[in-house]
Amino acid sequence: MNKGDLVEKVATECGLSKAVSDQVLNSILSSITEAVKAGDKVTLIGFGTFSVSARSAREGRNPQTGETIQIPAKKSVKFKAGSKLNDAVK
Repeated sequence: MNKGDLVEKVATECGLSKAVSDQVLNSILSSITEAVKAGDKVTLIGFGTFSVSARSAREGRNPQTGETIQIPAKKSVKFKAGSKLNDAVK
């Protein structure tokens, strides 16, 4: 399922137009993005939790040359599935 499919499903199930459904979905995704960008944790009960994880700087190797390189520290987004989502997949 891609974003277009999701917009269509929301429009059908909620009796909304595709344009309104697209605005709603964009608003939700933008709100989640802003919260995670600010370092907040976003929890959707039963669905899952989005959070930010800090990765420390480390040494790595270039697989082609074997040369040691320095990999800089960075932040990455983590998603932990909620119990209802996990149960639905089983």
